Amino acid sequence: MNKAAMEKALGECLKDKGKRKFTQAVELILNFQGIDFGKQQNKQNIEVVLPNGTGKDAKLAIFAEGQLALDAKKEGAEIIAPEDIPRLAADKARLKLLMKTHVFLAQPNLMMVVGKHLGQAMGTRDKLPKPIIGNIKGVADNAKRSVKLKTKGKCLPVLQCSIGTETMEQAKLLENAMAVYDTVATKLGAYSIKSVYVKLTMGKACKV
Repeated sequence: MNKAAMEKALGECLKDKGKRKFTQAVELILNFQGIDFGKQQNKQNIEVVLPNGTGKDAKLAIFAEGQLALDAKKEGAEIIAPEDIPRLAADKARLKLLMKTHVFLAQPNLMMVVGKHLGQAMGTRDKLPKPIIGNIKGVADNAKRSVKLKTKGKCLPVLQCSIGTETMEQAKLLENAMAVYDTVATKLGAYSIKSVYVKLTMGKACKV
């Protein structure tokens, strides 16, 4: 992928952003060839840590207890203790709100408890927590800066994700875009990427 071409497309995209009553996301869209995403073995769920973050103040909810809960609280996370998990499962309104606004992590030994009580509800929204492995600060920071490219709908040969918002510097958006492209190209092969576009939420798609 030509970095200069990506930069030019981003410039065209941002130039026509206009004025909206909300902050628009900047989307990266990748179209593929030679891969049947309808086949189970080709379904994708690729996670990328954006070097410059998502442009949004992501909130964390962490299933934890003991010292890990104390450490996670220092990172500004909302803590869900083991005894609160069944209550959260029963409180569908609170659970729905949390899933809409938070990214989830979990202490490894609580993953089974979370799965038992919340697996179905969280799984259907792709909100199941990731286990915390390693330093909580690093894991929390990566979780806040992560995006996913996932096979959706009728398994069309397309993957897309947000690479930031219209308020971010173009240079940072470019770095994020290249990080996503390079990750996908490494996994699926650059030859399989037929075309690439960038667009704002309410804007036209600009071809790279």
